[in-house]
Amino acid sequence: MKVLCDVFGVHRSSYKYWQRRDKSPSIEQLTLLNKVEEAHELSGGSAGARTISEIVTQDESDITLSRYRASKLMKKLGLVSCQLPKHAYKKASKEHVTIPNLLERQFDVVEPNQVWCGDVTYIWTGCRWAYLAVVIDLFARKPVGWAMSHSPDSELTVKALTMAYELRGRPKNLMFHSDQGSHYTSRKFRQRIWRFKIKQSMSRRGNCWDNAPMERFFRSLKTEWIPTTGYRSFKEAKLEVTKYIIGYYSQVRPHQHNGGLSPNESEERFWQNYKTVANLT
Repeated sequence: MKVLCDVFGVHRSSYKYWQRRDKSPSIEQLTLLNKVEEAHELSGGSAGARTISEIVTQDESDITLSRYRASKLMKKLGLVSCQLPKHAYKKASKEHVTIPNLLERQFDVVEPNQVWCGDVTYIWTGCRWAYLAVVIDLFARKPVGWAMSHSPDSELTVKALTMAYELRGRPKNLMFHSDQGSHYTSRKFRQRIWRFKIKQSMSRRGNCWDNAPMERFFRSLKTEWIPTTGYRSFKEAKLEVTKYIIGYYSQVRPHQHNGGLSPNESEERFWQNYKTVANLT
């Protein structure tokens, strides 16, 4: 230690005094730690060091807390921002199949089981992303098939399509529209489309408006139902998403496209009128 003190020009008695100093936190430090913890709780656990430093500085005019010091204090308190990590799809390495846009934004159809749309979105489930594939019937914007998985592959989209096909009584003369994701251009998905005798249509590359009804559905799901911090587990996410699709969205939620009716009620009225006309003829 004598050598180190000589190298840095520090007297040994100064070092010993520093070593024996009172290491308990001061009142100011305890107050600051308390302010940081309060700011973190106020944000619902979502605030990072930058936000916490701004909150503390604004609330206390006599305290100036930098983001770097806030980061150290958060680490000392064991506080972590619960903001979701950024999501990025993996780029497909398989050959891309070109399928024409047969729908051409003709989203208004006159009866159920004429045109279905499908898409995939992502949901945070505790420690990783989960993927949700949904199929909706354009007539009443009713979700007719869905599936969740940890992988956004063709297995996921095939499950959602198969569910819709079976639940809707295996309809004929049907068109299925989606974007150009690899889970819809894959051989496995196209084989299932061919097996069900469904005509396939795809949006133009990079044009989300060509599949606007699906974008609108996912927007409603995420803004009305899914917590901003996601779900705690895959099981919870699957249960809550199913509850939204079957319960709130299909049975209760009024839809502007349906004249204020829910998708279920809109379809029910169509079939009642259809039976009435059929009986008259």
